[in-house]
Amino acid sequence: MRLRIVTYNIHRAIGVDRRFRLERICDILDHHQPDLALLQEVDQGALRSGRMDLASELARRLGFLHYAAGYNVTLRKGRYGNATLSRHPIVGQENIDLSLPFRKRRGCHYSHIRVGDGKGQARHLMVFNLHLGLSAQERARQVGTLARCEEFSAIKPTEPCLVGGDFNDWRLLLHPIFTDILGFGCATRRRYGFGRGLRTYPSFSPRGDLDRIYFRGALQLVSSRTCRLRQAKVASDHLPVIADFELS
Repeated sequence: MRLRIVTYNIHRAIGVDRRFRLERICDILDHHQPDLALLQEVDQGALRSGRMDLASELARRLGFLHYAAGYNVTLRKGRYGNATLSRHPIVGQENIDLSLPFRKRRGCHYSHIRVGDGKGQARHLMVFNLHLGLSAQERARQVGTLARCEEFSAIKPTEPCLVGGDFNDWRLLLHPIFTDILGFGCATRRRYGFGRGLRTYPSFSPRGDLDRIYFRGALQLVSSRTCRLRQAKVASDHLPVIADFELS
């Protein structure tokens, strides 16, 4: 069964032109027609985004029947965090706190998704949608917290699992942890090891491959790319990553 995954830091739908334009994010996601969209920096009730619940509004506009969100940062008005939109039922979810003392709050939203093939058969896919911190030491500790949490550690290596989002990892320090220690493949590297990745930040002239998708278990990567729409260079400060998988 073919699955299309998008990971996208939407920057609260505020573009590099400093304008809140949710329709641009909708157009970009609608163009790629993902089965799962892993979104970061998603507002709920914030003044800067018109007090909207962006996860709910994006799901409604794009026709996603299922969505879930985990909010990590509380604002004076509203909050924001990560959201997962799904064409398939989300049968379980949890927001995993990755925050460290005296640092900006961070989290990873876990979704247990039941993927049907239309023939009465279903597979279960575990999805982790994260946004890591700005310092290397912080990010390493956050990945350690993720690896030890019950939701992650209970997954067998053969079970389909995705970890995607904004890693903020300019120097690829986390890459060997996922590939060599945790046994994941990386959908956003051009080749194994430290080959060139899919550059996503800043969107208008990408230099860093900060947005990634790691996969494990009964998932085979078919293709991956960044969005080439002109609108994506303005809609957010990150470009979305699109990856197609075969779920066996």
